[in-house]
This record gives sequence, structure tokens and C-alpha cells, in this order.
Amino acid sequence: MAITYELMKSITAQLYDWSLKKVPDDTKDALRRAEAAETNPLAKRTLGILLRSAEMAEQSERLVCSDSGVPVYFVQLGTGVRIEGDIKQAIKDGFDHLVETISPPILKHVTNPLTNERSYRGKDMPLVTWDVLSGADYIDITCQPKALGSGRWAALEIFTSPSLEQIEAFVMDCVLKAGSQHCPPVVMGVGIGGSFDHCTKLAKLATLRPLGSVNPEPILAAMEARLTEATNKTGFGPMGTGGDTTTLGVHIEYAAGHGFTPVAVCFNCWINRRTRARVYNDGRIERVE
Repeated sequence: MAITYELMKSITAQLYDWSLKKVPDDTKDALRRAEAAETNPLAKRTLGILLRSAEMAEQSERLVCSDSGVPVYFVQLGTGVRIEGDIKQAIKDGFDHLVETISPPILKHVTNPLTNERSYRGKDMPLVTWDVLSGADYIDITCQPKALGSGRWAALEIFTSPSLEQIEAFVMDCVLKAGSQHCPPVVMGVGIGGSFDHCTKLAKLATLRPLGSVNPEPILAAMEARLTEATNKTGFGPMGTGGDTTTLGVHIEYAAGHGFTPVAVCFNCWINRRTRARVYNDGRIERVE
């Protein structure tokens, strides 16, 4: 058997649909912990409202937020995968089908950057990043729609042999510039090293890590803890209401590079949209998140 066009069309559309209606379990758990620990009464109440919104959206199969963003996928192809048909086209056609059938309908958020015209279709849409999984007999697909809160305040700067203190100062500068405009409490991803494009990919992949996970690199684990504490001390708080919870977590990934060191920072809003599934050669679909 093989993974077919129709199978890829169906599952990628479903992943996008699911991501709009369900806040990931690790994110809801983090919101509950934040609510329990929050000392600011208004912020505590706001966290409770966010949690109830997440639960009601899931129960009623409604959108958590009307800003459905644009479809973004991270697709890892197993080296043991067998493919029948154009799976790249399948992802595009799956999104087109979803636009026609999803209930409630989604707004036209795909924007032409040259004309600012909005529609459901556009150049390079959906946005797909591809990678390879050695030895796997499945395709691993993550859908992470990007909307204003999770995209507008991302940034990258290229340093020459920076110290850890310089890197952390840049990250905090990004935090202060964003303020509460990205719908906190946010999940933060930081990429360090590699090349210009690889660094931004690292930052994106960092946001996919489960909340509460500990970085296996001790230097980065300590940096994540410092940045999480510093970000929460800014006082922006949930949806800008003040308090102790501006981020649910800071995740960092790194790669070796040259003397120049890119540092990228990106954010996911409180919904932290993320769904993931594996499609096997025998036609099985395993929903991972």
C-alpha cells in the first residue's frame, strides 16, 4: 500500500479544522497552572475566561478565535514512505475543500503583500516546510496556523559571536516591543545559530515543543528559565490585564554555524494552535496532538 493524494488531502484539511476549534491539552494545562498561581485578580479572572472559551469552543465545535490565520504545515517524510499521487497538490486542494465545507465559515485572511487584497488563495499557500525522517514508514504532519498574534511580532537579528547575555537582551527587547499586542499569555520560540533561514525554522520548531518540557541542553534549560521569569516580570499579563502571566513558556533550539550568529524570536498567542498526525503506508492515521 501507499499514501495517496486523497489521504493527504483529507488529513491536512482535518488538521487545519481541528486546530481552529481545540486548544492543545498541554496549553490548557499550562493555563490552569497559571490561573492557580496568578496573584492579580483581574489577570486571574482573564485566565479563567480564556479557559472557558477553550472548553466551550471544543464542546460546541466552534472557532476559538475568529482570526483563523493562514494554513501553515510542517511535513516530515519518512524514508520508508511509499507515495501515490501529488501530495504537495493534495495539501493545497485540501485547504480549498475545507474553505468550502468548514462550519462555521472562515474569513478571507490570505493576503497579497503587494496589493493587500484578501482571499482564500494566494502564492505559496498553504505554507509548507518539508523535512525527512530517517527510517520511518509514515508522514508526520503538523498544522500550525499563523494569525496576527502569532506572526506580527516575530523578529530576527544577526550578531557576531554574541554572548548569552546579548542573546537574552535581544529576546527581551522583542518581548517589550510586543507588549500585550500578541494576545498573551504566549508561547515563545527562540532559534540560535545556523543560517538566516535555518534559524527562523528553529524558532518555529521550538514552539512545537510540549509546554513543561525541559531542554536537554543545560545551558539552554537555564536560559529558558531565566527568560520565562523575566518575561513574566514585565507585568503585561493575560491579554494586557497585568499580573504574573505574560508567557506560558520559552523554548529554545540551536544549531552550529559560522562566526555570525542569527537569533530569531517568534510567538504563539494563548491559543497556541497546533495539531499533528501521522499517516502510515497501510493507510492508518494516528492523531498525535
